Order: sequence, then structure tokens, then C-alpha cells
Amino acid sequence: MNPPLSAAPHALTLAREVLQIEAAAVQALSERLDENFVSAVNTILGCHGRVIVSGMGKSGHIARKIAATLSSTGTPAYFVHPGEASHGDLGMITSQDVFIALSYSGESSELQTIIPVIKRQGAKLISLTGNPRSSLALAADVHLDGAITKEACPMGLAPTASTTAALALGDALAVVLLDAKGFGKEDFARSHPGGSLGRRLLTHVRDIMHTDAQIPAVGEAATLADAVLEMSRKGLGMTAIVDGQQHVLGIYTDGDLRRTLEKQFDFKATPIASVMSHNPRSIHPDDLAVAAVELMERHNISQMLVVNTDNVLVGALNMHDLLKAKVI
Repeated sequence: MNPPLSAAPHALTLAREVLQIEAAAVQALSERLDENFVSAVNTILGCHGRVIVSGMGKSGHIARKIAATLSSTGTPAYFVHPGEASHGDLGMITSQDVFIALSYSGESSELQTIIPVIKRQGAKLISLTGNPRSSLALAADVHLDGAITKEACPMGLAPTASTTAALALGDALAVVLLDAKGFGKEDFARSHPGGSLGRRLLTHVRDIMHTDAQIPAVGEAATLADAVLEMSRKGLGMTAIVDGQQHVLGIYTDGDLRRTLEKQFDFKATPIASVMSHNPRSIHPDDLAVAAVELMERHNISQMLVVNTDNVLVGALNMHDLLKAKVI
């Protein structure tokens, strides 16, 4: 039976060296950026079609990630496998598109097969290679130099620093394009509706508030007993007190009830207006739900009334509703 494998004594030293080599490769890129990068950005900004990103092997994995990052930050893009492209997928590419080709050597045979066709179709070609004199670099409308001094692999064989550099350069493209397009948080949220950021930036109070018959409310002439009964029926831990036109006059909550019990009021005889809390915190239905969370946390409350611009009661919500909507 073979003995179990264990890390070599110099494992941490080697790991740190890998990280240092890759960090140095990215740093060198930042110092080497030139007008070609600006030309690549302007080429993509002028694109009336889609951005197609392609590469073989490890470069293909990086190309997929670059396409995904571009798409999520306001630049529609997709990955095309160069091998599949030569067997029909080239039909996806039009003269309105920009094609970004990744190959560290710049001599990938699969890319070389399809580049002449892409050029004939009229699509713009951006190459990202480690050799500015390579076939791919020379064929491109714009070349991005992703050259590195050495790979982090001790044998110099496995793509490591070169793929990290290419990935970082792709991120730089995406972020500069994002900035140029004025792509903001709400735009990002719309492309990530299933994520927590999407829920926080797309969910409004009106989307989760209780409305109509679900709103706990009593008139200003109601008794304390009426208010407690309304709170029990609606189950939000509060009730609004309103006038005849549904303007909010006050609120009565579970906390108010506990304080009332301590004073031993006559529930049937005590007017709710005499024990309610005046000027309650409220929010508008068009506000983001996350704003309700911030207000509740800041003022240490668990319920909130929703009013329109005329202070008319239109809804109600509590912390449980926000938790259920996954805004918190």
C-alpha cells in the first residue's frame, strides 16, 4: 500500500513564489498599457453587434470568463469555441461584431483556420497574445500585448502567469467599458436579478407591502380594545390610526401594548388616540425596500407604515416581510 501523499516542506515557499510571479505579471501589464488598449475599448464601444470571445485550451477558459464579465457589466458578449466555429458556429458572427481572440503563442491552429473567414465577413478582430509578431497579432485590427516574463509553473509548461495576465487584461477591458457606458448599480442588478444585489436594488416597498384589507388600521375614535383586536387580526404587530380620509395620525405597536399593560388601562374605555405614538416613521411605496430596512435598523423598530405623498395610508410592512423577500 502506497504511503499517503503530503505537501513538500517548501510548499508555502513555492506557493508564495507562484503568487509573486503572477502578481508581477499583472503589474507589468499595467505599466505596458498603451494606445492599443484605448483602440480596443473604442472598437468595442463602436460595435453595433455582439462581442465574441474565443480561445483554445486554457485560453478558452479565460475567454469564457471574459465573455461572462463583459456581459454582466453592460457589454453583450458570448464565447465561441474555435474548433466548433469551423464546423458551423461561424454563422453566428456578422460584420457588426467584434471578435476577441486569445492565444498566448498567437499561433493557435484552430484560430488561424477561422480568422480569414472572420476578416472576410467584416467583423473587427482584437487579439490578445504574448507575441506581437505572431500570425494572430499581425492579422488583428488591434493587438493587446499579454506577454509575461515567465510562467509560475516550475517547468514553465502549464499556463499560469500568462492566463492570469490575460484574465486581468479582460477585467480591465470590462471595467473601462462599464465606466464609459455609465453602467451603474441598477444596471448590474437588472442582469443579476437572482442575486442579493439584484434583490436589494430592484425590490421596491410596493412589491412587498400589505395592501387594502391586509392593512391594519382603526379610526381615531376607536378604543384600545378595537386597536388590539385589529392588530391580532392582521398579524403585523401594529395598527395605524387614521382619520376619515385615511391620513395617518399615529401608530400603535406591540411595544406600545406592553407599556400599556404596565399602566393597567381599561381597554374598552381608553381611546386609542390617547395612547398611540404620534408622527410614526413611514416610507413611500416607490422607495427601495432596502431603505425600509435601513430606517427600521436606525430607529430600532420592526414595523412601518407606507404612505403616499399626501400622508394617506396605502400599505404596511414589517421586518418579517423584508426577510421573506430576501432583501436582508
